[in-house]
Amino acid sequence: MADEVVLLDFWPSPFGMRLRIALAEKGIEYEYKDEDLRNKSPLLLQMNPVHKKIPVLIHNGKPVCESLVALQYIDEVWNDKAPLLPSDSYLRAQARFWADFVDKKIYDIGRKLWTTKGEEYDAAKKDFLDCIGLLEGELGDKSFFGGETLGFVDVALIPFYSWFLVYEKSGNLSVEAEHPKFIAWVKRCMEKESVSKSLPEQEKVYDFAMLIRKKHGIE
Repeated sequence: MADEVVLLDFWPSPFGMRLRIALAEKGIEYEYKDEDLRNKSPLLLQMNPVHKKIPVLIHNGKPVCESLVALQYIDEVWNDKAPLLPSDSYLRAQARFWADFVDKKIYDIGRKLWTTKGEEYDAAKKDFLDCIGLLEGELGDKSFFGGETLGFVDVALIPFYSWFLVYEKSGNLSVEAEHPKFIAWVKRCMEKESVSKSLPEQEKVYDFAMLIRKKHGIE
């Protein structure tokens, strides 16, 4: 019996993009359902009754919630192609550490770049560039965080690039000017079809973010 895979998602979500990339890397066909987060579907509420959030990966009727958990699940279940986590236990732990760093830092700081002003914005800008610097240091001279192939940390991090236009245009910020090696890594990732076809256009994300800003009265 063929696997039945459904992804409950919201198109500008970097967390959902992670699963889109991973499924593409693994060559898994799936049904994509874009959620209206202001009017969540009964299926989403049924499949993720705890957090009521996207993304939710539904595999043969069983839900897997939280993007990094689902990312590991995809890697374990479809382990015959494009492994994301290394086989070495220590390297696997390191990959999980950096993916967790991305979860704890990049999203929250990135959001402050387009929703705050003044001192709070200045602090967020410094924190954001510091985080990118730390990630650039971890990348070192490797092609990807996992080595020569796209891996767990790459898939966890690259979706946020779709929001970089929002981050940069909302203030005086250029990631490439400050961290060119990081942007060189971005370009290597974007050469992969699994990545480029899974990320929405930056202009579309920017327009979406500006609508949110206007709605919340942030000018």
